Amino acid sequence: MLRRFLGNFRWQDVILEPYKISAHRGGEFCRASRQVLLGASGEPVDFNVRYFELQRGGFTSLERHRHCHFVIGVRGRGWACVGEQQYRIGPLDVLYIGPDEPHQLRAGRSPTFGFFCIVDGERDRPRPIDS
Repeated sequence: MLRRFLGNFRWQDVILEPYKISAHRGGEFCRASRQVLLGASGEPVDFNVRYFELQRGGFTSLERHRHCHFVIGVRGRGWACVGEQQYRIGPLDVLYIGPDEPHQLRAGRSPTFGFFCIVDGERDRPRPIDS
């Protein structure tokens, strides 16, 4: 199977989806989208490769999981809060987020912050962090 890159950070036969379908509670993420590139169409793999975009001012949920994440910066620049640490992420930077580490990604000043996220194919649901 080939997912051909079409330009403008879109891939052939891949649906551009909202970051999440439903929220834990109102307002915990905004200006975020995703595309599942590998692992959601019956491929015999134990992981998913997803591409996320955060528009300026956008951010993901502050949450934790029992599974780890690998984040690879692709487009623009953004920030990752992992536990008590803040990381600036740019193109081709790689970030490991360990199991149960609270985390959130935020767009920087770039018009768009895009990143690949690789996770287990079978994984637990996100657990929100109470602020």
